[in-house]
Amino acid sequence: MAPKMRTRGTTRTLQSSNDEETKTNAHSEDSPLEVGQAVRGKRKASGSGKTGKQESSKAKKSPEQPQYCHWLMKSEPESRLENGIDVKFGIEDLKTLPNQTGCWDGVRNYQARNFMRDMKEGQHAFFYHSNCKEPGIAGVMKIVKESYVDHTQFDKKDVHYDASSKADNPKWSMVDVQFERMLKRFIPLSELKKIHLQHKTKGGSLNGMSLFTRARLSVQPLTSEEFEFVLSLEDNDPL
Repeated sequence: MAPKMRTRGTTRTLQSSNDEETKTNAHSEDSPLEVGQAVRGKRKASGSGKTGKQESSKAKKSPEQPQYCHWLMKSEPESRLENGIDVKFGIEDLKTLPNQTGCWDGVRNYQARNFMRDMKEGQHAFFYHSNCKEPGIAGVMKIVKESYVDHTQFDKKDVHYDASSKADNPKWSMVDVQFERMLKRFIPLSELKKIHLQHKTKGGSLNGMSLFTRARLSVQPLTSEEFEFVLSLEDNDPL
C-alpha cells in the first residue's frame, strides 16, 4: 500500500475502482479474505484461520516459485477519510517527500506482504493509481530499502493497527520506495485491459498479467517481459 498523508515518509497501496477491485484504501485492498485465494495489494488475513506457525511455513518459498524482479504497487491518489485519516497517497505525494522516498506501509494481506519480502534493493515498480476516477500506471519507482517491520501495525491510532500482531513476532512488513520518473503518458487501466484481452486471445506479453489474474492484490509481481512491454506503451498513442 501507500502511505497516509502524514509528515512521515510512508507509502501505501489501495484498492482500485471500476473493474479492478473493491479496496477501501491504499492498503485496504488486501483484505484477510484474500488469503488462500489465487494471487494489494494494499491485506489482512484475519479470516484465514492460520496460526502464526502455519502462516510462517506457508510464507517459505518453494523451489518452483518464480523469481520476480519487477512489481506493480497500488495507492490512492484522491482524498478519502478512513477513521478520520486521509489515506490519499499518489505519485505526486511521493515526489514531495524528503529525497522523494517513503515507506510502503499498511499492507495487510499475507500474499502482498510476501511479495514485498521478496523485493530487492534496486528493483523497479510501477506506481499504480487505484480507487480513483481513472485508475492506471502513473510512473516508476525504485526499491531502496528491503523489507522490515511495518510500525503501523502497533500504532493504535493508525488505520492499519493490528491488535493480533505482537512486537516479538510482528506479522507485517514494508519496504522503502523512491520516485524515479513519471511515464511519458499515463497508462490507464482501460487500455491495459484491452491489450490483455487481445493477448489472452492471440498471445502476447500481457496474457497473464497479475493486474487481471490477481486483481485484488495491491502489491503484484511482474515478469521482465510484462514490465518492458508496459514501458513501451508510453511511446505509443493511446488505444
